[in-house]
Amino acid sequence: MIQSIKKSIVMLLLVTAFTSCNQEPTLQTYYVENELKPGFASFDLPTSFVNVENVDMTEEQKEAYNSVDKLNVLTFMKADTDADDYKLELEKVNTILKDSSYEELMRGGNPTDGKFVVKFLGDIDNIDELIIFGNAKNKGFLIARILGDDMNANKLMSLTSLLEKADFDENQLKGLTNFFK
Repeated sequence: MIQSIKKSIVMLLLVTAFTSCNQEPTLQTYYVENELKPGFASFDLPTSFVNVENVDMTEEQKEAYNSVDKLNVLTFMKADTDADDYKLELEKVNTILKDSSYEELMRGGNPTDGKFVVKFLGDIDNIDELIIFGNAKNKGFLIARILGDDMNANKLMSLTSLLEKADFDENQLKGLTNFFK
């Protein structure tokens, strides 16, 4: 009986080891592994950082706003590290985003100033995570993960006009605005 239990435990450990070794990195694991490392800065923003109390919203905008739970941001500052480390971290993120589970929504920018890409996990009508990855040549890079439930890309786009009218808690935005200085 004891021998059988020992064999079961060994088999369980082997299965766990093999399955955990085969997992591809995700932005979530990259975020967690790096948020406290030198050169990186991270912050989380709840949707309440956007004050929409005095803003008239359409039903579509209300639905989109309520579908967003929070924003995770991770920045890597080029000035705070050497060039090889920066290139290595940039390549890690690019490799993660090449995974087929990340669907591309749009991209832009230019080779001189920097580029950005917007990707998502889920499907266009039911997004689990919206990702904005930007690389500013002279600054570093930024990963913004917009997390929510049943987010819809078209409805989220309706929030752009809402954001122009909303008030922001500037204390919560310091990490993001410092990146662009």
